[in-house]
Amino acid sequence: MEEWNGRELSTDDFTLDQNLDRNQKRWGMERKEKIRAAVVDDEPVARSNLKVLLRRDPEVELVSECGSGAEALREIRKKKPELVFLDVQMPECDGFDVLEQLGTDLPPALVFVTAYDQYALQAFEAGALDYLLKPYNDARFERALRRAKERIGQGKTQAARVERMAIRNAGEVVFLKITEIDWVEAADYYVCLHAGAKTHLLRRSMVEVEKELEAGPFCRIHRSAIVNLQRVRRLESGEDGGVDVVLTTGARMRVSRRYRRELQERMKVGSKEAKK
Repeated sequence: MEEWNGRELSTDDFTLDQNLDRNQKRWGMERKEKIRAAVVDDEPVARSNLKVLLRRDPEVELVSECGSGAEALREIRKKKPELVFLDVQMPECDGFDVLEQLGTDLPPALVFVTAYDQYALQAFEAGALDYLLKPYNDARFERALRRAKERIGQGKTQAARVERMAIRNAGEVVFLKITEIDWVEAADYYVCLHAGAKTHLLRRSMVEVEKELEAGPFCRIHRSAIVNLQRVRRLESGEDGGVDVVLTTGARMRVSRRYRRELQERMKVGSKEAKK
């Protein structure tokens, strides 16, 4: 029999949840829209604990239970939960790996659940709403859930905007502000983020990164390049009729015909105004 907070979990916990659901439907008390939640932890007992607590709340619907980071990536992208309880330490693909690869698919409310307190700062820097340290009691869980509900409620009226990216590098997680990125370069199955004298490899596709940056001053200029328009020093026309972008850092790259019109429109210049 599994235990939670020093007591055994019994079938009564689950029977009570089922009876509550039936009574709510019978009396028309069910919410039109429940908060869609997912639980990610490689330990079955830890997942069971969270499921019991979540099922007690009539405003929450558990849509996914994942035992690994790889499974979490698939489920979160497919079912798009609003609230995710995410374990940090998992084999092969841990909680921070999940964050890095999700990109703009991050849920509105993310709560880290772990037995290790040394990850707390990284979790909050990555955008976590709360950090549940195992073992936690019911009251601590309820406080985290209440904060998640408030965050999700605010999100329905406010559009989320990505302010930084989480990048896994040599055993640590680096958080790069979007405003620090000069340009983005495709690199096989990765993208390379150029920020000043530094470069960072990110395990996502150009399409995913472009979507993540679309709310900012970024423009695709080639199938393998995205530039920060605030870093563009000038546009130069070549003798072959092509156009190059020259950044304030001195980096130079060719603009493909496919993206030339959009770039010129966003830079508010015509084709004749590009410097020769």
